[in-house]
Amino acid sequence: MLKVEQISVSYDGSRILRDVSFEVPAQQLVCLMGRNGVGKSTALRSIVGLLKLGSGSIRLDGQEITSLAPPDRARLGIGYVPQGRDIFPNLTVLENLRIGAVARGRKLNGELDRVFQLFPVLKEMRQRKGGVLSGGQQQQLAMARALLTGPKLLILDEPTEGIQPSIIDEIEQTLRTIRSEGQMSILLVEQYLDFARALADRFYIMDRGAIAASGGVQDLNDEVIRKHLTV
Repeated sequence: MLKVEQISVSYDGSRILRDVSFEVPAQQLVCLMGRNGVGKSTALRSIVGLLKLGSGSIRLDGQEITSLAPPDRARLGIGYVPQGRDIFPNLTVLENLRIGAVARGRKLNGELDRVFQLFPVLKEMRQRKGGVLSGGQQQQLAMARALLTGPKLLILDEPTEGIQPSIIDEIEQTLRTIRSEGQMSILLVEQYLDFARALADRFYIMDRGAIAASGGVQDLNDEVIRKHLTV
């Protein structure tokens, strides 16, 4: 599905990513973890094309996408929910959702019903402006909008950040449902350890811009956590 090989990224002469390599297999959820400031979000932004690589390559379903612009990567099946959500606060929930499909040239038929099943609160609030939603509801809206683009790979950057526990539980259940349907892979940047452990098939931990540890979620033991994740 997604194969990231030896990617490096620099800002103003400072190297942020150092030969980072990892994979997201088809129909699996992979969690990219690490302390603050180690390069996780930079890695995601590189995958979706918002940052230019200094070296390395990115492949999606075997196709080289390293030189493609962000819209072209999206058309190939990458859905991205950034940290901060980036919804349109002055548009209604329904308008926010339709924009996601329009951007990909898709016509919505039963897809809206599907996201309303996954996120019932959005159906109730479909005529409200995005800016009046709670942080958790905005996160659900951002995820629903990304799903309406029909992605093969859904990329989520810190979806639980600043969200109340009840909404975190709802997002966890939604991701379980999506993964169980077997129609897409998920790459998740997450610092909430219990959330990551509950969902991930595999994990990669970053430190100082490089991959420091990796394995199946069963390998995410106390020693690994203490060494790479404890502040």
